[in-house]
Amino acid sequence: MNVSDFQYSLPTELIASHPAEPRDRARLMLVDRATGELSHHLFTQLPELLSPGDLLIFNNTKVFPARLLGHRLGLASHRYPDGKAPRASIEVLLLKPLGDDIWEVLVKPGRKMRVGERVRFGSRLECEVVDRGSLGARKVRFSYEGNFDDVIDLVGHVPLPPYIGRPARAQDKTDYQTIFARKRGAVAAPTAGLHFTPAVLRKLKERGIETSEVTLHVGLGTFQPVHAERVEDHQMDSERFEIPEEAAQAIQRAKMQKRRVIAVGTTVARTLESSAKRHGGMVVSEAGETYLFVYPGFRFSCLEGLLTNFHLPASTLLMLVAAFAGRETILNAYQQAVEAKYRFYSYGDCMLIV
Repeated sequence: MNVSDFQYSLPTELIASHPAEPRDRARLMLVDRATGELSHHLFTQLPELLSPGDLLIFNNTKVFPARLLGHRLGLASHRYPDGKAPRASIEVLLLKPLGDDIWEVLVKPGRKMRVGERVRFGSRLECEVVDRGSLGARKVRFSYEGNFDDVIDLVGHVPLPPYIGRPARAQDKTDYQTIFARKRGAVAAPTAGLHFTPAVLRKLKERGIETSEVTLHVGLGTFQPVHAERVEDHQMDSERFEIPEEAAQAIQRAKMQKRRVIAVGTTVARTLESSAKRHGGMVVSEAGETYLFVYPGFRFSCLEGLLTNFHLPASTLLMLVAAFAGRETILNAYQQAVEAKYRFYSYGDCMLIV
């Protein structure tokens, strides 16, 4: 398949820059993946669109302020005349902790960030490049005063996707976080979960819909552009996940009782299907990393439903959704969403595919 097979046209005014207010007033498109039929609803109607006994799986990862804005200090090994040390602005995006205060990061601009280069962020945090990867990828070692997470919370910024088209604001620290976020480690929100409110969770429980949680710390891999021309040539970056025993048992019970397992978001879909792929179709309690790339032709072993936002053209997220419901069905649904002026991407509306 060609990446161009997953393109669609989207007017820029349909890219949401703020979430619906309140969250659960977002629109919801219901898609029948067997027939391709679709209908239009509000997210508050989700409990009525599901069946008693359905099992919803959430991603409880928590976004942290992983975007750091600082300035260069120059090479640690070099002596600079007074006033001659570099002072250029540098942006660092934290991706993955590697231990001993070393992190995998992206730096921007990265061209001059050699091994030994230092960056300062405020008065309590510095880093030094200890290894250089391709493009803007680096490994850096941090030095700081106090607790690292506290310092990051103080100086860091919410890493909003660039298509939001505005700087992060204080409200984004709440808006860009699900209400069930518990395990710190994501640099992007599992956006399908952003629509849930306590009122919706209460209605789900009253209707007899079961819920459980897994963790996938959303990283750059989820949003990395596909640079290859052929879909099959793309390589996903790894992301850390954890499936607790409680979730694994809930899924096994649902499967044995012929109840539907529905993923809240593509991150949950990748987590569950990664485990099922490794264990003969069964989801088990485990923790690790996944490189799973889901595109049309993939055989799903676990899921019977998927709640997901509307994704970027030619993205791996759109390819996963197309794998689940069929490329033509999804591209038709996206066209209908454009015509009906749905709001797209992270802060936008959503679809339920069953």
